[in-house]
Amino acid sequence: MLRWSMLFLVIALVAGLFGFVGIVNVAADFAKVLFFLFLVLFIISLFTGRRGAR
Repeated sequence: MLRWSMLFLVIALVAGLFGFVGIVNVAADFAKVLFFLFLVLFIISLFTGRRGAR
């Protein structure tokens, strides 16, 4: 999922370089949403992740 957010970030940067404003906004929004979703899932997995035998 982090790979997808980075991909949309790169698409937004390239589109911004060429001046495609609509594509930049859409790709940047997707990158933000996917990044925050990844971050939330990562934090949840830290708390509920697998623990070794104690």
